[in-house]
Amino acid sequence: MFDFDQYLGFLAFLGILTLGFWLMIFLVTFIIPYWVGGALIERLKEIKEEKKAKRLNS
Repeated sequence: MFDFDQYLGFLAFLGILTLGFWLMIFLVTFIIPYWVGGALIERLKEIKEEKKAKRLNS
């Protein structure tokens, strides 16, 4: 069915596909929510500080 070279290529393809799949799962479930959550928390802190500065200057 396969020559040895084709077999190695097929295994390399499956390995890369599997690594890509698990990397995408990791990114979608951990990294992106962590990044978005951190950015949201930082933005809320900035808004809170702006309100506090505006209140003190008024």
